[in-house]
Order: sequence, then structure tokens, then C-alpha cells
Amino acid sequence: MRVIVVLIACFYFCVVLGLENGLARLPPMGWMTWERFRCITDCKKYPTECISENLIMRTADLMVLEGYLDAGYEYVNIDDCWMMRERDSEGKLHADPERFPSGIKYLSDYIHSKGLKFGIYQDIGTHTCAGYPGMKNYFEIDAKTFAEWEVDFIKIDGCYADEVKMVDDYVYFGELMNQTGRPILYSCSWPAYQEYNGITPNYETLKKTCNMWRNWGDIEDSHSSVESITQYFSDNQDRIQPHSGPGHWNDPDTLVLGNYGLSYEQSKSQLAVWTILAAPFLLSNDLARVTPDVKALLLNKEIIAMNQDSLGIQGLLVKTVNKIEIWKKPILPKVKDEMTHGIAFVSRRADGAPYSVSVKVIEDLGLGGSQYIKGYMVYDLFDAEHKPFFVKVNGTFNTRINPTGANLYRFEPVLNIILRGKTDINMY
Repeated sequence: MRVIVVLIACFYFCVVLGLENGLARLPPMGWMTWERFRCITDCKKYPTECISENLIMRTADLMVLEGYLDAGYEYVNIDDCWMMRERDSEGKLHADPERFPSGIKYLSDYIHSKGLKFGIYQDIGTHTCAGYPGMKNYFEIDAKTFAEWEVDFIKIDGCYADEVKMVDDYVYFGELMNQTGRPILYSCSWPAYQEYNGITPNYETLKKTCNMWRNWGDIEDSHSSVESITQYFSDNQDRIQPHSGPGHWNDPDTLVLGNYGLSYEQSKSQLAVWTILAAPFLLSNDLARVTPDVKALLLNKEIIAMNQDSLGIQGLLVKTVNKIEIWKKPILPKVKDEMTHGIAFVSRRADGAPYSVSVKVIEDLGLGGSQYIKGYMVYDLFDAEHKPFFVKVNGTFNTRINPTGANLYRFEPVLNIILRGKTDINMY
């Protein structure tokens, strides 16, 4: 009985009095409309692409049928442009009746019936970025409405709001959501707006308020956009990395694999960096058009496991060798005093041929921290066979990266290795 009372008290404190809502203990995974479908609202011209209940229900079906839910992608999120242009006489929001004829609660129930979770979008200012009604002066009504619709995830944008004063509104709305008693993952956008205006966000307040937050500008369907966001994260890693972790994540924006702008190699590059960053894996694509090779990347169990590592440590850019970036992230398991590591080699070269890199395990990769470790079993996560090879702790590691592509490895420490009879393990 005492245990039950303690749990109830803990639940009350977590849900009502603070952010610690038990959500986003791992980087959130799911799907979101914005990058791929933007604000397409003409369903007569674009019946399979317009922001509508048909698109959302079709996507939910595909997430189940194509194995995305089983792989961990659980949220189905509508971004901007879902609502009517005006609130009703009581100040309530309603979905556009032509594109969402069954209403949002029906759509939420449908998504939940598939074993998925439902996400929606609003804006802290007077209008959304696309000009629909924002939530300024309607915070209480909207919090109650979203709870009634059984929303599981909400992204709150920051258009048409004061970059300084908006923080108080984000905090207030978070408190209102907690008071509804419904756990709702809270995705905030105020750091992106402040950073663009030269304001350093208060990350301590962020961690107490939001489960995840956008740090920089919207991603676009191009490799240059992915590179730009990656550079922001590397340039500012010392400042922002310590604040990301279980329950509160830096968010570099959606994965755009499966659209028009990235080659297969560039798709590997975005996926590798987002994996090392412990970034939310939110897809923004048309799941019906994802090619088999890209689908295999998105459903790669070893890559997902690295991203979803329970330590939740955001990795860092540790070295650049002739335009080859080396990103490193500690993960489990831990052997003696040495962590396993995810290491990505990311090419910023486009000179036509795969580029060979040779690095020292201790000096360049920063491994070998324990005197007990003899070396590392290395697994190539982009290799379908995941065939391991052994690298000595005082040795060198060689790899070859395709132009604008990436290689992603798991370095697992070993105390010793018995090679007698082991003909399938390569030695380096």
C-alpha cells in the first residue's frame, strides 16, 4: 500500500508540477508532415499530398504495414495548416471540415487503434507560420482541447511572437498541459528563434519545460541544408551538447531520407550524423514512395539501437581529416572502464572517388581509456551482414568513404580475443 501511495504522489508531482512527465526517455521516433508536404491544402489538385485526414490515415496504415511501428517509429504528427482560418464563437480550434471531415478526435482514435501515437501543431504567437490562428490569449482553451482530443505529442512553433517574451508563454502553456493530467510530449521552438536573433537560450529553463526543442532553422530537401544544420551542431556543440539527454533533447529537425534531394550516399550521411547526435528520428517523407534501399536504412535495427541507446548521450565531432569528419558517441555496453562507441566518418568531399582515411585508435579516435582493453570488435552498421573485424587498441583503423557519404561503426571493447579457429574475423 505504501508503494502505491508513493507512486501516486510521484505521478502527481511529475504530471502536474513539472516537466518530468515520464516521456521521451529515448529520442522520440515517428513521422511528421511538414518538410515533405508543407502547407499543401488543395486536395482537388493534389489528392494524395494535401494536409488531410486521408494523408494521415494512409501514413498510419503504412507505418504499421511497412514495419516502421515495429522498428520504433510511433508518433504520427500533423504540422501546420490543419485548422480552420478562424476560431469558433467560444474560441475553440477546429480542423478544416473539407480536409478533415471526421474531425481531429476521430483521427486521433484511428491512429491510436493502430497502436500509434498522435501529434499535432500550434504556435505560441498570434498566428501559425502559415497564417492560421495561433494560441496567444487562448492557451487555456487549447490545452484543454488537445487533452480532449487525446493528443500525445505537440509541436509549438514561434512565429508572430516576441523572441524574448515567448519563453514565459511556452512555460505557461507547458504548465497548463500538465494540469490537464494527460502526458503530452512537448516540442518547443523558441531556441531556433532566439539563436537567429543573437539571443542565447536558457537551457536550464528549456530542460524544465520541454521534452525536445528545435535549435536551428527548418531543414529542407537538400544535402546543403543537412550540412548547414550539421555545422551548426558542431560549431555549437560545447554549448548545447551538455543539455541533451533522457527527457529533453536537442532537435536538428526531421530526417528527409526518401524524398527528392538526397542521394543514397547523402541519405547515409544524414542518418549517421543524426544517430550520433542522439537526435529524434522523425521522418518527413511519403512512405508510399520510399525506395527499398532507403527503407532498409530507416529500418536498420543496429542503427536505431545506437540512436536509442539508453544513456542518451549526444555525440560530438572529435576530429576532421582532409574534409572527413569523425563523430563519436559513447553507448552501452560498458566493458570494465571502457564504453562502446558509435563512430561515424562523414565525407565533406565531392571530388569523385571514395577517400581513404587511416586513423590511430588511441590518438585520433580517443579510445583505449582502460588498461584492461586489448582492442575492439568493429561492426559496420551499413553492411547488411554486420561482419565484425578486430582492431588492436594500439593499432590503426582504415576506412574508405564515398563522396558526400558516410560510414557508421560500432566499436565494442574486448578484454581479450581468442582467434584459434576463428576464420571469419578480420584483423587490423
